[in-house]
Amino acid sequence: MPSIADPLLWGLTVAAVVALVGVDFALTRRPHEVSTREAALWSAFYVALPLAFGAWIWARYGSGRGVEFLTGYVVEKSLSVDNLFVFMLLLGAFAVPAALRQRVLLYGIVGALALRAVFIALGAAVLETFSFTFLLFGLVLAATAVKVLRDARRGHTREVDVSTLRTVRLLRRIVPVTGDYAGPRLTVRRDGRRALTPLAVAVVAVLGTDVVFAVDSVPAVFGITGDPYLVFATNAFALLGLRALYFLLQGALARLVHLGYGLAIILAVIAAKLVLHWGHGVWPALPEVPTLAGLVVIVGVLVVVTVTSLHATAAGARAGHAGEPLADAGPSSEDQGTSLERPATR
Repeated sequence: MPSIADPLLWGLTVAAVVALVGVDFALTRRPHEVSTREAALWSAFYVALPLAFGAWIWARYGSGRGVEFLTGYVVEKSLSVDNLFVFMLLLGAFAVPAALRQRVLLYGIVGALALRAVFIALGAAVLETFSFTFLLFGLVLAATAVKVLRDARRGHTREVDVSTLRTVRLLRRIVPVTGDYAGPRLTVRRDGRRALTPLAVAVVAVLGTDVVFAVDSVPAVFGITGDPYLVFATNAFALLGLRALYFLLQGALARLVHLGYGLAIILAVIAAKLVLHWGHGVWPALPEVPTLAGLVVIVGVLVVVTVTSLHATAAGARAGHAGEPLADAGPSSEDQGTSLERPATR
């Protein structure tokens, strides 16, 4: 598929991503609890970086490409926030110590980057060969939007039972697993045998969820732009800031009670854009959704659901102070229990 990137730009981008991941590994080499200030500074950096990159894309390749990148980045970032809910569940279910949580998230991010790269390459090849793939991607996103909406409307909570996860069950059949953590180590030697630590099992569980996330996030960005380079760049920038964003928002994530509704609308809009794009190639009279219009709708939806979510949780808090039963607002940063709950959105 046509792309703005030549081999040099691809090489520089991949090298920059690898360097940023290397910095993150260096920062997490010594386990420590992440303070709000540290998380805020890194989050600000990982927001400023893609915005600066988007400005360069805009200046170098025109407003069309710039809008495509920014729209794709906003979509990926919003989906990443939803992914944080699942990571929160897994970290709590495995009782990962607070000092080790950033290392688990980092392994998950690296795995997600690798999986997204594979999915993007496959998606670009299929889209270039078969035009009906746009229709297929659109139907996948539409089905995902329906599922997200149903989960949001149910409003029920769910627990993670790690013993039921397929990846965990398979891993425990193959390799022995210790019952205690050994700092940031993934393996230890016990009774003359190499065994996995619970940290390694938690990492495998997070990597397993990355596959599910890639199924809807990659088609979603292909609905914004057909440039594989921009699809990769938006995914990379959204994922690189995920670790810091988790620690910055962990206290506020449970307050986004309407996020599921917003994501359902966003996925439905992108699905319609993909289907209309396919239909326009078959029946030229069919209109297409401009990328700028999609960006306006996506940002507007995120603003609305954020405001309504905060209003709803504030009203619930006032009702609780008045003596009415109030549901648990969500897990705290110090929760070391065996399970966490949240409204299901996927």
